[in-house]
Amino acid sequence: MLTKRREKKSRAMRGSRVCGWGRTGQHRKHGGKGGRRGCGLHKHRWSRILKYKPEHFGRRGFKRPRRLLEEVKPINVGELCQAVDKLLEAGLAKVEGGLYVVDVKSLGYNKVLGEGEVTKPIQLIAPVVTEKAKGKIESAGGKVIADSV
Repeated sequence: MLTKRREKKSRAMRGSRVCGWGRTGQHRKHGGKGGRRGCGLHKHRWSRILKYKPEHFGRRGFKRPRRLLEEVKPINVGELCQAVDKLLEAGLAKVEGGLYVVDVKSLGYNKVLGEGEVTKPIQLIAPVVTEKAKGKIESAGGKVIADSV
């Protein structure tokens, strides 16, 4: 059971009109708050910033301009393996020495991911190939050629 605090200042001031805030009108409106919204954060509200919002001021890190970032356009090895026959018909892939040669960059992709199954021997020419994709291609009898960007 909670005990009531009868010794609180707010209880003691109940008989008066101004509750310890001097002449009538003091501490009634906006003047006692130290300004509106975010004012005083570098002055009289600095301790509040230190305690509750230490990350409020300043910036961290560096954000590269978007025009310098290369967009990643990935494709899975499973999709490539399924599409090899269609790519041969379209002239976007060729067969050399029993391997299907596919240049991923000419298809509009720049990264090969390892999702799906590889059932045909593929020689893959790509800028970026994940380890999982590389392992699946080599286990199916193909090989990977890293084409630097």
